[in-house]
Amino acid sequence: MTHDTARRSHRDRRHRLPVRLWHWFNLWCLIVLLMSGLQIFNAHPALYWGSASDFSDPWLEMYAIRGADGEIQGQTALGPWVFDTTGVLGYSGHGDQASVRGFPAWLTLPSYQYLTMGRLWHFFFAWLFAGAGAIFALYALFSGHLKRDLWLPAAQWRGLGRDILDHLRLRFHTAHGHYNGLQKLSYLGVLFVALPLMILTGLCMSPTLNAAAPWLLDLFGGRQSARSIHFIVAGSLVAFVAIHLLMVILSGPIRQVRDMVTGGRRQSGATDTVRGDRHETP
Repeated sequence: MTHDTARRSHRDRRHRLPVRLWHWFNLWCLIVLLMSGLQIFNAHPALYWGSASDFSDPWLEMYAIRGADGEIQGQTALGPWVFDTTGVLGYSGHGDQASVRGFPAWLTLPSYQYLTMGRLWHFFFAWLFAGAGAIFALYALFSGHLKRDLWLPAAQWRGLGRDILDHLRLRFHTAHGHYNGLQKLSYLGVLFVALPLMILTGLCMSPTLNAAAPWLLDLFGGRQSARSIHFIVAGSLVAFVAIHLLMVILSGPIRQVRDMVTGGRRQSGATDTVRGDRHETP
């Protein structure tokens, strides 16, 4: 293969190597961060607004009560609404293994209640995740990936409404290597809003950082507000991943996973389109 051919092959890749590496690295980081984060949450399964915990006024709380029949029931309170979540949230497990806990054992790392180990796992992978994110952000900026593959031209901004309707109707387009406006906006939101918020609010959980940069706590309205925002953004990322996986399944999972492993190939020319735009599933 000549040098020019190799360069052309690299340009024609649907997903370049740094994108693929970051994608799979993030997958494992997010799994560990989610499960270890829920272990930390279980140490005090309630969320508040402000600087201090107001035990009488959480906006989210998971707990257990003993019902009129003598059985223990899991409860989840979201503001004024209370839901019976026995077996999932508040009280879960079977037989002698049942216990009062926010999230069930199969969702936490480690599975048994061990706050110290959960914090170690969480903070170690959080630094890996933040470092990889910073490196990828620099790559996206200086390699042209941000402008070439993620930034929305004027036509895609105008077509966002149509893209939303198409996705709600489960109408997906098949051009290789091109994201539609809604997908680009989603990825930009994750990269430049959700992930920075996760990192900054996570830093607010560190007493050392609190002492060195108290303004960071003020930025989010206090330690408990930062913890709540951290939890909400984590939930939004879980929702994003769930929708992402659903889109992959509906649009050809074998090809999508293969391309994210091998890089795939961009294809030009006629494709299945809606109103002439070339799109790609996430």
